[in-house]
Amino acid sequence: MNAVIQLEDIHKVYHTGEVDVHAVRGVSAAIQTGEFVAIMGASGSGKSTLMNIIGCLDRATRGRYLLDGTDVSQLDRDDLADIRNEKIGFVFQGFNLLSRTSALENVELPMLYVHRHLPGREQRERALRALETVGLAERADHHPNQLSGGQQQRVAIARALVNQPALLLADEPTGNLDSQTSIEIMGVFQTLNQQGITIVMVTHELDIARYAKRNVIMRDGRIVSDVPVSDRLQAETELRRLRDAQQAVQLTV
Repeated sequence: MNAVIQLEDIHKVYHTGEVDVHAVRGVSAAIQTGEFVAIMGASGSGKSTLMNIIGCLDRATRGRYLLDGTDVSQLDRDDLADIRNEKIGFVFQGFNLLSRTSALENVELPMLYVHRHLPGREQRERALRALETVGLAERADHHPNQLSGGQQQRVAIARALVNQPALLLADEPTGNLDSQTSIEIMGVFQTLNQQGITIVMVTHELDIARYAKRNVIMRDGRIVSDVPVSDRLQAETELRRLRDAQQAVQLTV
């Protein structure tokens, strides 16, 4: 397998007045094509800073970062923007959908910023395929306020996929969702990962991290644990258990 992400001695120092904050301290790691990795850690552990560096939203103070074989450490702002739009798909806790546009139009949006202009018909077809991938093709004409939280997150995932990125980054993707919907979204991620998509997810929830294949734990800016998930949860199984429990409760009422 090829490494989608190669981090070599990454440091990040924030200068705030007279105090230097060392957010990331010498992190080296590789994430291979087709992996599903959860990055965990307490507040201040450096996980969000590392995620921002991986997503080309922030630069490392020192070290080298290769994304899909490209050394992004020295790229200028415009090149970084191109990398973000063409090689990385982002999924956030807050969905970040445009409220006055349909699900389909929200998914089409990233295609407006690629160098190779796509005809309108091809944009629509690709957006519909992305919505179909997350099980929402029939809701293409609905606006965000007509969708549940889980459906809005599925639209956000489709939007992240539409440019066929090398990497999908998810930052606390279940933070605004209830337990059942969280499991459903993890099911979407597991299905995408089975199709070969590389996923890196930041989460503070231990149970959510168990849906990934590998857990990286950070503390004080360093990786303190990087292990495969031995007791991995399967969303389909967990949803079945949850529904059985709900039916049992209803029968006893």
